Amino acid sequence: LAAGANAQTQDKGDRTVAQYSCKDVMRESGGNRDVAIAFLHGYMVGKSGGSAFTVETMRKQTDAFIERCLDNPALKAVDVMSDVK
Repeated sequence: LAAGANAQTQDKGDRTVAQYSCKDVMRESGGNRDVAIAFLHGYMVGKSGGSAFTVETMRKQTDAFIERCLDNPALKAVDVMSDVK
């Protein structure tokens, strides 16, 4: 989401969270991937109307997200994050 957005800003088009696939997120490296995954966590927390989270639970969800995305790169990243939440 992070670097993908940078590459896509050239066309100045609006984007939605649902446009990003697992492949898009997993192609990112290091900090950019971390930012994309953190964004998805925050998006889901905000969507739920909450603001609280447990760090250990988030770590487990991140691991599950990465594993599922590696196995299913065509899935929408937001759907996978929703499932692991």
